Amino acid sequence: MKKKITIGDIAEQLNISKTTVSFVLNGKAREKHISEALEEKILAHIKKVGYRPNQFAQGLRSGKTKIIAMMVEDISDSFFSAVARLIEENAYGKGYKIMYCSTENNTQKTKDLIQTYRTRQVDGYIIAPPPGIEKEINDLIDDRLPVVLFDRTISGVESSNVVVNNYEASSDAILHFLHNGFKNIAMVTLASEQVQMIERREGYVDALKRIKGTPLIKRITYHDDKANSIKEIELFFEKHKEIDAVFFATNYIADNGLEALRNLGLKIPDDIAVIIFDDHDLYRLFTPPITAIAQPIKEISENVINLMLEMLEDDYDFKKIKNVFLKSKLIVRGSSVQKKKSEEPK
Repeated sequence: MKKKITIGDIAEQLNISKTTVSFVLNGKAREKHISEALEEKILAHIKKVGYRPNQFAQGLRSGKTKIIAMMVEDISDSFFSAVARLIEENAYGKGYKIMYCSTENNTQKTKDLIQTYRTRQVDGYIIAPPPGIEKEINDLIDDRLPVVLFDRTISGVESSNVVVNNYEASSDAILHFLHNGFKNIAMVTLASEQVQMIERREGYVDALKRIKGTPLIKRITYHDDKANSIKEIELFFEKHKEIDAVFFATNYIADNGLEALRNLGLKIPDDIAVIIFDDHDLYRLFTPPITAIAQPIKEISENVINLMLEMLEDDYDFKKIKNVFLKSKLIVRGSSVQKKKSEEPK
């Protein structure tokens, strides 16, 4: 195995002190009055021998690891993976790397991950927070560590955040159903009291009030066994045969829901119309294509990383809180426009 090159090796090879090499690696050559010629000589030699500094050890010395932790429910989810990719791209252009993980919406796992990242002294935290981690986030903020929340906020935490118009977007989806003649509209959502899920549910309920409609809500456990989730949704539709439209509150719920509809032999939109919160490229390829609420992924990503990079500046005022509110867009496709339009609800 090839021997790992150390700062000591570089210092010996150049006949200089390890301290001088360390100052150059940490960008302190000017501050420590190291000549440009010597700095260039050290950097050229480092490149030649292929030295790779231990980023975490370097962070202990400099106070900066140039690493940002990103914590989401499920990095394989199409929404979170798309946001993460763009954040990573933007961060890399500014000299930062993203270390991301899935919390599985598990409070204890999230607490453990935060503690791990604190031990490794990452520079900042981008979090889609599960419930129950208020203390951990507030501890980060109290220690003047940059925190940006996105996708949802969390009660009792004052932090910069980036969210979308969950209530308005959901309400618009239901009004679209109503305008197209659908009356018995169900919602399949998470068994969750997270802010974004509450807002989507309230948007659905309030829109139905315009026609004095009765809410029909099925709650599914987060990441429940797939077969069990599909069966629960099937039983829900079998019990409520009057349903002529359904609003799925997330795309991963919709995946199971669409399979349940197929198992029941229900045709879209002849038997039941469909709208999904969170668009996906595949929805365009369905027959008919699926109407969906598209979150502004590019804008979410840019605002999240811009807030984080601003907070990473040495002179940042941590008393300054920024709340970014973005609008989603209803992409109307064939799954929701079957029936004759009715009069617009008053």
